[in-house]
Amino acid sequence: MAGGLAGEGYFWFMSLNAHESATLQRVFGFRELRPAQAPVIEHVLRGGDAFVLMPTGGGKSLCYQFPAVVRPGMALVISPLIALMKDQVDGLRLQGIRAAFLNSTLDEAEEREVYEAVLTGTLDLLYIAPERLFAPGNALLGQLKQRTLSLIAIDEAHCVSQWGHDFRPHYLELRALKEHFPDAPMVALTATADRLTRDDILEQLQLHGAQTFISSFDRPNIQYAVAPKRGWKDALWSFLEEQEGASGIIYCLSRRNTEDLATELSASGFNAVAYHAGLTADERDRRQTAFIRDEVPIIVATIAFGMGIDKSNVRFVVHADLPKNLEGYYQETGRAGRDGEPSKALLFGGAGDFARLQSFCEVDGNEEQSSLLLTKLRRMVDFAESHACRRKILLNYFGEAAPDDCGNCDNCLGERTVYDATVEAQKLLSAVARLPVPYGLGYVIDILRGSTASKIPESHRALSVFGVGKDLAKTAWMDIGKELIQRGYLDQELGRFPVLKLNARSWEVLRGQTHVELTQTEPRPEPTPSRTTSPEVEGHPQLFERLRMLRKELADARNVPAYVVLPDNSLRELSAYRPQSEDELYQITGFGEVKVRQFGHSFLEAITAACTEWGLATEMPAGRKKSAPKPRKSSRGPAATVLKTLEVWRENPSIEGIAQRRNLGERTVEQHLADAVESGALNAEELLPPHRLNPVAEAWRASPRATRREIRDRVGESFSYFEINVARAYALRAVVSEG
Repeated sequence: MAGGLAGEGYFWFMSLNAHESATLQRVFGFRELRPAQAPVIEHVLRGGDAFVLMPTGGGKSLCYQFPAVVRPGMALVISPLIALMKDQVDGLRLQGIRAAFLNSTLDEAEEREVYEAVLTGTLDLLYIAPERLFAPGNALLGQLKQRTLSLIAIDEAHCVSQWGHDFRPHYLELRALKEHFPDAPMVALTATADRLTRDDILEQLQLHGAQTFISSFDRPNIQYAVAPKRGWKDALWSFLEEQEGASGIIYCLSRRNTEDLATELSASGFNAVAYHAGLTADERDRRQTAFIRDEVPIIVATIAFGMGIDKSNVRFVVHADLPKNLEGYYQETGRAGRDGEPSKALLFGGAGDFARLQSFCEVDGNEEQSSLLLTKLRRMVDFAESHACRRKILLNYFGEAAPDDCGNCDNCLGERTVYDATVEAQKLLSAVARLPVPYGLGYVIDILRGSTASKIPESHRALSVFGVGKDLAKTAWMDIGKELIQRGYLDQELGRFPVLKLNARSWEVLRGQTHVELTQTEPRPEPTPSRTTSPEVEGHPQLFERLRMLRKELADARNVPAYVVLPDNSLRELSAYRPQSEDELYQITGFGEVKVRQFGHSFLEAITAACTEWGLATEMPAGRKKSAPKPRKSSRGPAATVLKTLEVWRENPSIEGIAQRRNLGERTVEQHLADAVESGALNAEELLPPHRLNPVAEAWRASPRATRREIRDRVGESFSYFEINVARAYALRAVVSEG
């Protein structure tokens, strides 16, 4: 099945076994895999190499994270950016998965700790950049050869191809990994890659026998729109006011523009910061962190920002300048709405940006690549100027069929008027036919409008078509010409100087054998949202906001971004269904065993209080009824951060002192100690005397699915939640030991 496409005529008879299905629910909090994920994961679980082309927000990470947890050994994940590594590792650790990264942010002691974990086999996933893996003098590669690798994942795999939009030379060294670890399945993943780039990735990584999985590129929750560059700042200000403080990214081509625009936005009352490669590393990290943690809602950035950013609640992406190609545009807009919630992509620009961007397409000594880059830029311009469905243009570019009307872009949401443009088409095509050699569209329009420019020779002024189109503005003729090209009535040869040529359909129009109908689009004053933009679950707005604030508190206490605790769609489910017990929490997307244990009581208490205050009741759907996973006997020890807290506790058994020394919240320290008890690394009696431990533990044993609030109501208000957490960990440990 090598080279096959997922979902294109292939039947997948393999399925997850009982253990794998239980792991998916227990660890990741998912009841089932997405249709596009299932064949990839099943293939990798069985040891196959895979190339995965899946849109941003499609769930690529789970395609290697889940097999890494199930298969024996440690997964090696090649990741290009520090921010991506940290986000991924933070999220995995909150799910109870043993993950770590190696990069420049670690001090010597932390780095030594990671190397020790690799050698002792106590990691499930290790994230590293190729520059670090193959650095001279780095002994890691040799150490890895002594371990069993469950798999090798190459994230952002388009970086390995010279045809990709973000080529990184060090990625070329990754081809050696297949030779070093022939028994480890390799998974190459990317969100954007045309046919040329895909083939190059497979060749560069030596994945000649890999199964190819290509998912739909459609992101139906993103609304695409293009606006003229003239007066764009006024339009941008109005757009941002409509977003009501939502999180978003504004892309500019130059560093200077990011600074200027961020300053103007701040002066107008918007909370925005600039981000570009000219800032110090510390300043970039500070601004990125503020954005990721919802402290700054708007970041104005060059394309240096964003690759690998896993922030799920970005609600809009704005391009203040025309991107250089559709691949980059698609990936950048794909940073919005990763959680599936309605989001917007707004682009300012058009043909006027073309000349300014041409210089970016020139590659010294490589005419072939220069021509390719120029062709891609022209396709980007065509997208910006088209009156056709923008989603259809994007999907067609990536080789995917799409309907003519998506119902969720500015052209499809606008009022379309179809008119008979046969006469206008005949005039333009006749001008192309009568010129002695091929010319570009702009020059043909000059002939039609009878231009007085000195560049028009007398022989061309004498043509019968000279001036026959002076009744229409140049912009109107440009629209007509571009739509004729898009609809196949006229060919445009791409190159440094694109020229027009007639085809068979052109002559049918000129001979009067075919009538031409074109479109005019006017925006609707109040466009009706498409069904594709509506979330599957309509949550309670006030409760959603309350839970969002709670999530931030929990995230800040653990020094992680809010979306790492739970994504917005999980909060929406919580606010809509309003679970009343931990058993019901397992029915909410994203709640696995560890997250229920860590965060369950906090969310349940907030929901219970809101239900009492506002007179709400639970609305758990019958179809979601499911028992909580049973406690398991595990060979996994406590996470490294828990062990570090335990080490400090043994030196000074003070919650406050540990929190200050480790720069953690006190609740986080308390949870670490409870985790140590559950794992067996710490005896509960070292934390609590028997008269405080045993009554609570008995209450837990009697009602293992009760909330912490319910347990406290039974044993009395004198017991703290710390004591209740420790006693629960003690009771769970006893169950595991007995099992």
